[in-house]
Amino acid sequence: MNLSASPIQSVDHAVLWLLAGFSTITWALGLLKGVQFVRLKRQDRRFLKRFWSASNLPAAAELVDEAPGAAARVAQAGFAALHTAAAPAGDLSHAIDHQDRLERALRQQVQRERRGLESGLAALASIGSTAPFIGLFGTVWGIMKALDGIAAAGSSSLETVAGPIGAALIATGFGIAVAVPAVLVYNYFLRRLKLTAADLDDFAHDFYSLAQKSSFQVIAHPAPRPAAVQRVREAF
Repeated sequence: MNLSASPIQSVDHAVLWLLAGFSTITWALGLLKGVQFVRLKRQDRRFLKRFWSASNLPAAAELVDEAPGAAARVAQAGFAALHTAAAPAGDLSHAIDHQDRLERALRQQVQRERRGLESGLAALASIGSTAPFIGLFGTVWGIMKALDGIAAAGSSSLETVAGPIGAALIATGFGIAVAVPAVLVYNYFLRRLKLTAADLDDFAHDFYSLAQKSSFQVIAHPAPRPAAVQRVREAF
């Protein structure tokens, strides 16, 4: 049993190729998620440093427009909600209390950021949970073939049995070797996700407190982009 054989040659070869594909996906996702979290952390650190250095909330609003990062998008959603609440009443979206509007806009933006960070983790969890069973299936199939070969040979000596059975066990070992990194990578980025979501929740709470301190007054700068205002309105 080896990877040099064609995946369509037999079921056990197909199992090994499938596990090799799972291993490639695991390491690719690990690399992509690592880059995503490192870049996001750098963007949020840069934005929060500038945000908390502002003299007041209107001054901080000038730093938000087009700023990258999850924290910046949370702030954009908050400023868009404040602008929408202060706009002239014209539809049912303006009938909602501005405090509830701001709180809901911040909460929904944090959830959107969380969903974006969760992408790919389900695949890692699936690989980690199914790879050992796929490997076991390959082992069972290989043992069945080995037993058929032993029966056809009419010999049950150790030399006849050990070779085919040992080759069949490779699939189980390969499945475990694929599953362990997938589980470790999944747990690591799940932890990073929870920490990032907690930081965004803290920032959203602080933003709400700042807006409450300023009596939810209109933020004159920057004028929210129409798309941002539309997303806030669609949320209600």
